[in-house]
Amino acid sequence: MTAIALPVMKTFARSDELVAQLAKRICQQLQDSVDQRGSASLFVSGGSTPLPLFQAMSKIGIDWQEVCISLVDERWVGPEHADSNERLVREHLLQNRAAGAKFVGLVTMHATPEEGVAMATDRLSHFPRPYDVVILGMGGDGHTASLFPCCEQLEEGFNTEATLLATHPTKAPHGRISLSLKAILNARQIYLHIGGVGKKEVLDAALAGTDAKELPIRAVLAQSQTPIDVYWSEA
Repeated sequence: MTAIALPVMKTFARSDELVAQLAKRICQQLQDSVDQRGSASLFVSGGSTPLPLFQAMSKIGIDWQEVCISLVDERWVGPEHADSNERLVREHLLQNRAAGAKFVGLVTMHATPEEGVAMATDRLSHFPRPYDVVILGMGGDGHTASLFPCCEQLEEGFNTEATLLATHPTKAPHGRISLSLKAILNARQIYLHIGGVGKKEVLDAALAGTDAKELPIRAVLAQSQTPIDVYWSEA
């Protein structure tokens, strides 16, 4: 089998240069959607990598009150928990000019993500589709969203028609709720935001092969349905 095609690649020597350009581009796309369709939808990832991007976006003046924001995935913990992606979004993105954006979290009052999937899916039902922008991250094991290679639910995540699913990675803490592959690809634009030499090596490995169960990010990189731009900085 031939290797998958390379997506659009944007490389930067420094992360602050990447952040400045990507923040401006995303906010312009969101504003264009508001201007053309009256609203916009944005899905973001957690972790430490996107925090400077969130902070930069929060200072850009667009019609944030017309932007619906949610998460690509979330650990099944409360919003005050140290591992909560919602907490990061509230502390770093829903600030400054973006304070008025409409944020929807994925964790419900249910004890498990399996029990909460239906309610979380209902919460997202009003989001404009296709989603305008989906920002993905990637782990050192090639996972994206909460679609892990060590996860028994990986095949379900690749094949389900549902928007969300519960996942339980064996090599990462907490049960999780995640957008399915179909939901991720139901977007006008996907960005993969990564940094460092190690992540570039994982990306190169993903682009050199075809087995998405080995490196789940391949399922996003290999498709031709939705434009995907990779933003990578060396430092």
